[in-house]
Amino acid sequence: MELKRLNKAISETGFCSRRGADKFIEEGAVKVNGETAGLGVKVKPGDIIEVNGKVITKEVQNIYLAFNKPIGITCTTDTEIKGNIISYMNYPERIFPIGRLDKPSEGLIFMTNDGDIVNKILRSKNNHEKEYVVRVNRKVSSYFLKEMASGVPILDTVTLPCKVEKIDDYTFNIVLTQGLNRQIRRMCLELGYEVRSLKRIRIMNIELGGLKPGKYRHFTKRELEEILQLVGDSSKTEEAS
Repeated sequence: MELKRLNKAISETGFCSRRGADKFIEEGAVKVNGETAGLGVKVKPGDIIEVNGKVITKEVQNIYLAFNKPIGITCTTDTEIKGNIISYMNYPERIFPIGRLDKPSEGLIFMTNDGDIVNKILRSKNNHEKEYVVRVNRKVSSYFLKEMASGVPILDTVTLPCKVEKIDDYTFNIVLTQGLNRQIRRMCLELGYEVRSLKRIRIMNIELGGLKPGKYRHFTKRELEEILQLVGDSSKTEEAS
């Protein structure tokens, strides 16, 4: 009979990430078959897992959604926060976002209940592309484009080289492989520009396309196969963070 680490079993239910599961376990909030469980515990199919007294082991198929997040929605699973993404979508199963898209920004974000794929995609060394269209308050100069592409000092580091192309006088396209906090806004600010609008139009092989703000769709079979192949060799360990 296959045994599975408790934190992995919890994350696969969509309740939280493995890291979040470890925190619940450390706090003594997790029980297996009625007994408080510790870190490193392994479970088998059929074991009943509870977190804070709630059974979470309902069998649900993996869910993979592409969602066009509108401006003003916050990418948090905390349903006490006004305008949170979970309450806004009101999806019938427990899901959570992969990564973040800040409140003033819009566009593509993945929603899932698969904790494993979350861990793989979020690890920064996996170099998965994310593409944005950005409008700023000043005319886009050749110097600005060059500096953005070569790397900008923010958050006690220098951003990795990236692809940047001018669309019009005030708008540019940028493809990142990093996920620093408010990265594009900070990069622009460092160079004397302010972001007026920011839309994510692609993550890896999946494009926003004609998906309207506030709407979601399931990954196609081909998209899912491609993305699983792209993350197949991705590290899931802390060393990759």
